[in-house]
Amino acid sequence: QMQLVESGGGLVQAGGSLRLSCAASGRTFSYYAMGWFRQAPGKEREFVAAISWNSGSTYYADSVKGRFTISRDNAKNTVYLQMNSLKPEDTAAYYCAADGTAAQRMRVASVDYWGQGTQVTVSS
Repeated sequence: QMQLVESGGGLVQAGGSLRLSCAASGRTFSYYAMGWFRQAPGKEREFVAAISWNSGSTYYADSVKGRFTISRDNAKNTVYLQMNSLKPEDTAAYYCAADGTAAQRMRVASVDYWGQGTQVTVSS
């Protein structure tokens, strides 16, 4: 089992920034592609960003390209999501994910482990 614990969510005004962190334990962190998903009330969970095990490749949803940056530190077993130029439509619960397959193919169905989620609320 792998445990994932997110932090860094909160309330921010439109145009502001937040940095989410996800600390992993219990499995070899560097074996997994890591990602972030989000889920707004009444909507399905959707892909936000993913990063390969060695940080060599990153992938983003079109809605966040150019505004969000995913990164990881394998020495600290932590993955990050830097979110800039936040919009009200970014409001959602954000979930950290670990996937034993390729980051490029990360989907809800392919995720092996989930965090408990952290709420991000962007006010207009």
